[in-house]
Amino acid sequence: MVLLAVITLYPILYVVFCSFSDPLQFANVRGLLVRPAGFSLEGYRMVFKMSNIWMGYRNTLMYVVLGTSMAMALTIMGAFILSHHDFILKKPVMFIIVFTMYFNGGMIPTYLCVNALGLNNTIWAVLFPGLVSVYHMIVLRTSFNSIPRALIESATIDGAGDGVILFRIILPLSGAALATITLFNAVGWWGAWYNAMIFLQKRRDLYTLQLFLRELLILDTGNEGFLQSQTGSSATRYLVKEIVKYCIIVVATIPVLVVYPFLQKYFVKGVMVGAIKE
Repeated sequence: MVLLAVITLYPILYVVFCSFSDPLQFANVRGLLVRPAGFSLEGYRMVFKMSNIWMGYRNTLMYVVLGTSMAMALTIMGAFILSHHDFILKKPVMFIIVFTMYFNGGMIPTYLCVNALGLNNTIWAVLFPGLVSVYHMIVLRTSFNSIPRALIESATIDGAGDGVILFRIILPLSGAALATITLFNAVGWWGAWYNAMIFLQKRRDLYTLQLFLRELLILDTGNEGFLQSQTGSSATRYLVKEIVKYCIIVVATIPVLVVYPFLQKYFVKGVMVGAIKE
């Protein structure tokens, strides 16, 4: 377990050490890095001056809030219907939903569909495709099924409708599962970039933070002019760019690392709900 922890933790520490390293001293590092090579905040100074980073942060937060809210609303409604004991089409509908976990139309039909709906280069092109996860719906349905049926029947006898049962009984008793699925969705939307890359060809102002990070890490585009205006020789610019890459990774990862530990306890509770029948 110690070895596994080291293997898992060291890449994170390596990125953090690199982000605080002095560019010139970092160029001489060979092998493992166990502490920052010198100390410099130059990389972070550059990052916080990049307009793309703040625009990406704003857009990513927008996608996280909208995407998580919409996904949770649809997932809750779908799970509630599928957990309803009197829904006569439960099995065929469930089969159709699960079928989509293994087979889908692929990228080209999805693009043609989004384009035909006039959603290209809008935030909805990023949000709508793949908005609902079948896995999340199954977990939530299992959680709803674990609630004693007698409790729901007694509420029905007292005159409660489906809306009252859902909001007054089922959701309050499914807090752990809801927290788990909400966190799954939020983390997924925070790291999302593929839909933005495919559907936002003409709208860089709607790019996510991860897409700007991808440009810098893979394509080396997007901030050359800014770096040239902030640094001197080409060699120095190259070294600073390497440090800036690590700094952007840290900046993009911090929100998830800060939130995750406080909500981790809900994962085991939420996923295990309904797993054991007594």
